[in-house]
Amino acid sequence: MRASLETADIAIVVLYFVLVMCIGFFAMWKYNRSTVSGYFLAGRSMTWVAIGASLFVSNIGSEHFIGLAGSGAASGFAVGAWEFNALMLLQLLGWVFVPVYIRSGVYTMPEYLSKRFGGHRIQIYFAALSLILYIFTKLSVDLYSGALFIQESLGWNLYLSVILLIGMTALLTVTGGLVAVIYTDTLQALLMIVGALTLMIISIMEVGGFEEVKRRYMLASPNITSILLTYNISNTNSCNVDPKPDALKMLREPTDEDIPWPGFLLGQTPASVWYWCADQVIVQRVLAAKNIAHAKGSTLMAGFLKLLPMFIIVVPGMISRILFADDIACINPEHCFQVCGSRAGCSNIAYPRLVMKLVPVGLRGLMMAVMIAALMSDLDSIFNSASTIFTLDVYKLIRKSATSRELMIVGRVFVAFMVVISIAWVPIIVEMQGGQMYLYIQEVADYLTPPVAALFLMGIFWKRCNEQGAFYGGMAGFVLGAIRLILAFIYRAPECNQLDTRPSFIKNIHYMYVATTLFWITGIVTFVVSLLTPPPTKEQVRTTTFWAVKNRNVKESAAKGELYKVQEKSILKCNENANHIIPNGKSEENIKNIKPEDINLLVTCRDDSNPVISVSHSEVETPVDCYSNGQAALMGEKKHEEEPDERERHLKFIDWFCGFKSKNMNKRAVREMEEETVCLQMLEETPKVKLLLNSGLVCVCSLGIFMFVYFSL
Repeated sequence: MRASLETADIAIVVLYFVLVMCIGFFAMWKYNRSTVSGYFLAGRSMTWVAIGASLFVSNIGSEHFIGLAGSGAASGFAVGAWEFNALMLLQLLGWVFVPVYIRSGVYTMPEYLSKRFGGHRIQIYFAALSLILYIFTKLSVDLYSGALFIQESLGWNLYLSVILLIGMTALLTVTGGLVAVIYTDTLQALLMIVGALTLMIISIMEVGGFEEVKRRYMLASPNITSILLTYNISNTNSCNVDPKPDALKMLREPTDEDIPWPGFLLGQTPASVWYWCADQVIVQRVLAAKNIAHAKGSTLMAGFLKLLPMFIIVVPGMISRILFADDIACINPEHCFQVCGSRAGCSNIAYPRLVMKLVPVGLRGLMMAVMIAALMSDLDSIFNSASTIFTLDVYKLIRKSATSRELMIVGRVFVAFMVVISIAWVPIIVEMQGGQMYLYIQEVADYLTPPVAALFLMGIFWKRCNEQGAFYGGMAGFVLGAIRLILAFIYRAPECNQLDTRPSFIKNIHYMYVATTLFWITGIVTFVVSLLTPPPTKEQVRTTTFWAVKNRNVKESAAKGELYKVQEKSILKCNENANHIIPNGKSEENIKNIKPEDINLLVTCRDDSNPVISVSHSEVETPVDCYSNGQAALMGEKKHEEEPDERERHLKFIDWFCGFKSKNMNKRAVREMEEETVCLQMLEETPKVKLLLNSGLVCVCSLGIFMFVYFSL
């Protein structure tokens, strides 16, 4: 029944992973013997083509191939709406958010919140929320989707596949996997798109053209008589076997269970603002641009690329249902469990099944290798991002005197903790949302992210918004969203042939309408509390709002003067306390609260007694730069005069292999305060370039609106 990988396919998979491992070892060797500096911002030298491709790859992982295709198989065109929505929101990132991030001179999203509002409360809230979302949406879903691919191609048990996946990822991680991603991402992107386009062409030809896909999809129901004869099923009832009547529409009636159009426009859009405009993974790529023109160009390119998933992922998912209706559209929970191991439905196996049945030998192995490798680089990035957020934004605040080695160990232990939680969560993903994984991701995100979107939008557009308003607004939205999420897990949707006994507010109110409510409640609470409390200081809003970008020329001279004062104070401080340092990303106000025995402001000093290394602008480093391989090392650690003892020599090789930096490698310079003039130069555009970019903006937005209208009528 199930197609299996041929010898040639397995040979290609093995060869691919040997190649990736070799690149990993090369990267580890290179990384430990020279400085791969400026990875986080790539020395702010990346061009629009590189960033545009990177944005697309960092978004489209194997969970998209499983989830989007699965939802396409289950409910038709509807799920493509997220892709066209992203096309628009990418332009919001390029034209509104990125100019503000560049103007304020920040590199990370918690750093922006800290600079805009001051204090640590919002920073911790944002860090904690990011960790929750990493574990419950990204990590568990990645593990599940990768395991489905392995299960479908090798026929292994789902949990055995998950453990294998984690083992391979751990191996890649300790052999410099994250650095290897720099070298392999482009290759994977190219192979992924070429492979997916090839599969799309093969599958459309198999069915007889795009119009034939639409006609045959509406007839793609399983043969119930044949299934009852083939499978040993005690329950002869069937449910949800026919395609939905409006499967060929994208935006649907306000009461639709998949995509009600008011809920999508008013609730899903704010939730997606978090992912596309305020999530570190996406934003850090755009911030690596040479200037604002390249940043905007990259979002335009990524916007055009976001037209692809509808055709290379969703449509093949629908074709999979046409060709394998008896398996993909299983007739009842008992039959579903026998086909794919999930009682909720088997739509998630649509894409792997198509790959295994239609793709020729050789290309099939390459497709499987690319899917699993892309997934493992996703896992690797999530492990490292999460451990960085936890060690720097949470643990370091609780335990200020933590040593670099302690932070490294805490980071690794936290990764292990995340993995355990994620594996335990996999069964819940299997059951949620009728087995449609992509809708599970959206539901969890819609309960937790609208408050964040409200805070970022109000912080950028409304100068009067202050820390108290943002904190209490964010907490109100978070608490309500978390309660609704917990209730969704307590009152689970019944199996398709069971009576639904859930309370009406759970059963009848779509999660997108909940997202809409959370967004507006957060906004209203933030607005009221901000007006009842003192306004933010001038310094907090001088460079961190949309209006600061518009008035950049007015503030330039004042900004320069301010900068010289800060530098003068910094140099005095440096001379007094040459042996102390400050962690990266601290504002001048925060320095006043730091105890002398901890740390003091560090700037470039020519004094030989100071262990600080001067760095050029292109080698300026950031918190993520220095911790991007999952290692949280104290920056600019004071030199130890004594020689390393015998025990340290024995541990040296283990440290090197595991990716721990030696004490000499820990001496990193804190990034110099970036001059506002540099930020202002980055925001400059020539009239011709501006006209070209704005024309591109009109084109891509018009195309997005046309796609919505075409697929919704």
